[in-house]
Amino acid sequence: MPTYAVSKDLVFCGAHAIRLHGGRCERRHGHNWRVRVTVRAKELDALGMVIDFADVKAAAHEVMAPWDHRDLNETPPFDQENPTAENIARRLFLGLCERLDDERIAVERVEVWETPRSRATVER
Repeated sequence: MPTYAVSKDLVFCGAHAIRLHGGRCERRHGHNWRVRVTVRAKELDALGMVIDFADVKAAAHEVMAPWDHRDLNETPPFDQENPTAENIARRLFLGLCERLDDERIAVERVEVWETPRSRATVER
């Protein structure tokens, strides 16, 4: 039996500083964070889709909206934990699972690019 997956790419803008880093990343700086969300299903829905891309986009924007054009270090939950690419990916993954997972579909992977050549991945 095949499995199916769709991915949606999104972007949000935000500044951060990695606390206790000791290097230049400890200074406040900004990124255009690129995000890819992948959702999988063992079967397609009645329309022949895993999930509508618009639904993935809406759920991701709901999770990321508090972070967009903000200083992540001042925005929950990153006011308490370091706003690393790994933590951003984890928080986005968990928020998307709460919003999208059901008996047919599941969030499979969230990838967060801090730069064009550096990314963090969280996957099931």
